[in-house]
Amino acid sequence: MARRGKLNFQSRRTSGRAISLWAIFFILTLAVAPPIKHYFTQRAQISQLNAQLTSDHKALDKARKELLLWKDPEYIKSQARERLHFVLPGERQYIVTVDGTNTDTPQTTKVATSLTDGQPWYTRLIASISETG
Repeated sequence: MARRGKLNFQSRRTSGRAISLWAIFFILTLAVAPPIKHYFTQRAQISQLNAQLTSDHKALDKARKELLLWKDPEYIKSQARERLHFVLPGERQYIVTVDGTNTDTPQTTKVATSLTDGQPWYTRLIASISETG
């Protein structure tokens, strides 16, 4: 019996040590968790800002190259011809407006197809207004 009591006392002591050890680990975890979370959050922000900085540098390089192009007088002339349809003295400019569709048949509206040619103009006008209104 004495032995049994001694084992019971010793097992209670080890379980008390285990509980106190687990309590210490739990408190340490609670103390360390917020700084670790902030660390990983800040690392993610740093990588995001580095990626943004890289893309901004690429955009800046592209803008500098375009600025160098605009300093060239020949490039300015070519852009004026293309964008503003400017021509130099003595040149002729032709603008082709065909977009690849068949332009042989005239485009007619719904009102124009529903009216016959023998009706007076005011009938066509009233039909057009009522159809669009």
